[in-house]
Amino acid sequence: MSHIAATPSRYVLRHFETAWLFTRSDFKTIIFPVMMFSAVVSPRHSLLGFSCTFCWLWFQLLHFNVSNQSYSADEDVLNKPWRPVPSGRISVKDCRSLRWGLMVFCLSSSYLFCLNVAMTSGVYTMFLIMHEDFHLSNHPIFKNLCNAGGYATNELGSLLILSRGSPLDETSIKALSCSALVILLTIHAQDFADVNGDRRSGRRTLPIVAPEGSRIYMLGALPLFSFALASFWNLGPLSTVLFVSMGFWVGIRYFFFRDEICDQSSYRLYNIWLMGVHLLPANVRFRALAW
Repeated sequence: MSHIAATPSRYVLRHFETAWLFTRSDFKTIIFPVMMFSAVVSPRHSLLGFSCTFCWLWFQLLHFNVSNQSYSADEDVLNKPWRPVPSGRISVKDCRSLRWGLMVFCLSSSYLFCLNVAMTSGVYTMFLIMHEDFHLSNHPIFKNLCNAGGYATNELGSLLILSRGSPLDETSIKALSCSALVILLTIHAQDFADVNGDRRSGRRTLPIVAPEGSRIYMLGALPLFSFALASFWNLGPLSTVLFVSMGFWVGIRYFFFRDEICDQSSYRLYNIWLMGVHLLPANVRFRALAW
């Protein structure tokens, strides 16, 4: 009897582990920065609101990753062999079926919050379809546009849920605009470590199209954006020095340290810098960075 009871439990745990593996690498990229953004920018806060926001965001991310990884199995064999498809936990066919089921679930569950959240999830789905099914992910510029659009809709939906559908104020709109612009102009930071897999799959990312120019760009753009954002959000002198120094360090790493392991480390530091970007509106809400 205990063996019979244990078998379904292992079956359920295996599915939970598979779902975790689909989203594991994007907690630092999506979950942590977007949750921080929502907490800083939202005028309302509650434990239930945070829980609902996290669940909604995770399912949106799962929807994207299941779709994306159903098309990137060949690339993931080199870059991320532990993912569910290359590791044999799920087939490409089942992955694509799951993708459409998740689309229906995400759209319908978003409607339970409010119409605006459902519309946000619908726009997110459109960006996802353009990214995957129209193969805009293979173009170095359109890929960044889709990523920026998807990121902004995740932030908007999370903000609407946490603030209980309250209208966006001026600070919220400015924060969303700054975040979308930063993602649009810097998100190719994720592509440096994946050059070998992207080249194998025929994807044309900026590090492949312009290997030297893309690194020079990171060297100049991250410090420049750091200084511009520090000025825009009126940070105090010490906060400005710390944030701009972080941008300088990440840019320097991308330019001078160029092997795959170093690029993976640089991308982790980029995500820390990106979380800093999402923390900056706290200076307007709470004067938390006025020092």
